[in-house]
Amino acid sequence: MQKNTDGQWEKRWHPLREEWVVYAAHRNSRPWQGAQEALEEDAPSYDPACYLCPGNTRVGGQVNPLYEDVYVFDNDHPVVGLHAPDISHSLHNAVYQKQKAYGVARVVCYNPQHNITMSEMPLSGVQKVFSVWRDQMQEFTGRADIHSVLIFENKGKAVGVSNPHPHGQIYAVDFPFSMVEKHRHATTKHRQATGNNLFAAILQAEIKADTRIIAENQHAIAFIPFFARYAYEVMIFPKKRHASLNTLSDVELCDMAEVFQQTTRRYDGLYGMSFPYVMNFFQAPVHQADSSDYHLHMLLQPPLRQPGLVKFLAGPEIGAGNFMADTMPEAKAAELRAVTIP
Repeated sequence: MQKNTDGQWEKRWHPLREEWVVYAAHRNSRPWQGAQEALEEDAPSYDPACYLCPGNTRVGGQVNPLYEDVYVFDNDHPVVGLHAPDISHSLHNAVYQKQKAYGVARVVCYNPQHNITMSEMPLSGVQKVFSVWRDQMQEFTGRADIHSVLIFENKGKAVGVSNPHPHGQIYAVDFPFSMVEKHRHATTKHRQATGNNLFAAILQAEIKADTRIIAENQHAIAFIPFFARYAYEVMIFPKKRHASLNTLSDVELCDMAEVFQQTTRRYDGLYGMSFPYVMNFFQAPVHQADSSDYHLHMLLQPPLRQPGLVKFLAGPEIGAGNFMADTMPEAKAAELRAVTIP
């Protein structure tokens, strides 16, 4: 007789990606003999070998100032650049294309201390980082050569970060980012079909359900979405719809920073470790004629599904393009909600 797997085995529609996510939490107790992640070692507050610490020399020969706050500089090894080599547009067929890798790549050091994360910084320091991110967005919005801006952070060895110093990056490019285009396509379809905003519908559903909300204040909210792919995936929204960071008021920005820090502190408290994640800001293109339906949000995607166990992307995710999850969003949200934070 088949075991009762109600609430553990199903598929859910991801409305922003327009794809199915399959949940098979009944498989989570299966024996695991694969790779496991070790806890990261404690780092010093200053590392003379770190190219991001104050006063140190970077690979390109530039010397960091003795900064005491947030520090932003152009990446010494950029993925895109203003001086990327010109590319011939001659093509041998109509399928393959290539162009100059144009854009701006920047590094944002959150704090001069080498061994501190944003979950450990004073809230005022986190709010300062968010303010700098907004300043950067406002700068890029004033440039006709920039189409889209991605603000992101890779935190922890489990996601392949090359330097533990607290930092994130910014890519400002002359092309649309694929995931934002998917979101925009989905919101347009939803508007045409229902007359309503898709992001508003998601927020309303999460607030009504309540069980997946991780943190909330007057102007911002964080939750593991109904359609989460990673076990501890969290979306963070300003409650009022904004297309980008540009138009957030100071109080909205500070509230978003507070909800972000509450989320990351829950992460750290869950397993008693500095929790790894990939963080992205999703924003509308900077010069889009009509972005009124787009809703700025952050997406945190931690790779861990259990202590030391990483969710590896394999056949279904890499080959088929659909995510197979070993956990249920409600169960993981309950774990994070139960964490006591300072």
